[in-house]
Parts: sequence; C-alpha cells; structure tokens
Amino acid sequence: MTGPAPETKMQFLFALRSKGVTDRRVLNAMEEIDRGPFVRGLFSERAYEDMPLPIACGQTISQPSVVGIMTQALQVNPRDKVLEVGTGSGYQAAILSKLARRVYTVERHARLVREARAIFEAEGLVNITAMTADGSHGLPDQAPFDRILVTAAAEDPPGPLLAQLKIGGIMVVPVGQSDTVQTLIRVRRSETGLEYDEIRPVRFVPLLEGLGQDS
Repeated sequence: MTGPAPETKMQFLFALRSKGVTDRRVLNAMEEIDRGPFVRGLFSERAYEDMPLPIACGQTISQPSVVGIMTQALQVNPRDKVLEVGTGSGYQAAILSKLARRVYTVERHARLVREARAIFEAEGLVNITAMTADGSHGLPDQAPFDRILVTAAAEDPPGPLLAQLKIGGIMVVPVGQSDTVQTLIRVRRSETGLEYDEIRPVRFVPLLEGLGQDS
C-alpha cells in the first residue's frame, strides 16, 4: 500500500514529538504503521492530522499524539504479552504489535473487529488476536498479561483487569466520569500492591459492559 508523502510523514512525526512522544521505539512504530487504512470515508484525507476522527458504531480513532502518549506510558518490552480493551479502528493494536511479542485486543462491536482484522491481515500483522468480547471482563483465558491498555474511560481502574495483570505489569487506563475530562492513569502491580500515577488529562468514550448491538 502507498503511504503518506514524505513531507506528510515528517509533519506527522513532528506533531507527535511536540506533544511529548519522545520514546524512540514508539516513534518508530508510529512511523511504520500507516494511519491511513484505519480511517475511512469522508475523513480519510485527514488521517495524518493530530486529531480524533469518527469511525463506525459511534466510536472514534484517537488522535495520534494520545495514542503515542498512552503507548509510551505502557513501557512495552519486546517479549510482552499485551491486552488492549477497545479495538476500535485497530490502529492502537497495530502500533502495539510492533513493540510486543503478542497483542490480544477485544471489542464489543463485532463490525469493528471484522474491519480491524481485515486491515491486520492486509498489513501482515500476524501477532494480533482480535475478538468480540466484553472488554470490562478482560480475557481470563489468556491472563496474566504483562501490559494492559484500556482505550475507554472507567470511573475506577476495573478490578477484573487489574486481577489479570502480572506482578511487575503495567496498565494504562483513562479514569473519570464519562461526561467530563478524564485523567490518564498508569497502574503498576508490585508484590506489595498497586501503585498509581497520573499522566495527563484525556477524553475517551465510556467503558461499557456487554456487547454492541451490531452484528
């Protein structure tokens, strides 16, 4: 597939750096994964702008700088097994696939999973497993995970997901009321408990239980 023009890619990467995405591995992954295929229809010409855009099922693809900040905060290692809750367009999972050994991504809307799988296949991203499931429960069959990334806001870090995090693992999740600005939180699980630190204000759709109504 043809990607963006070189000057467009340079502007894209400059915008990431100017917003605080400085981790070289994360920047390399975001340079390698073309955002274009994940943005469809009317908004495709805006794929390389640093802004969230609408996708199917009333969801959004996050702005690239937020994807970069969240990925950077997750501190993914090459041998890690990662769970993403909220596949959406599949863009975030694709970035993670360049950094981790294995990515499991769950989404409550079956249509989004089908569309994301098609892009992963077309792009040759073979280390991603995407499935339709209630992400608020995580994936007990595959637990524990080294890293967990939640791309929807919860009022508190979800207990079932924290329980699926390895000792030494990290979870990044937006926390707060769904109709206000939330805070991106990093949770580290240690032998003695959970440590929390705040990263920055963000705005995400709420984390909902159950599956979407689409088929």
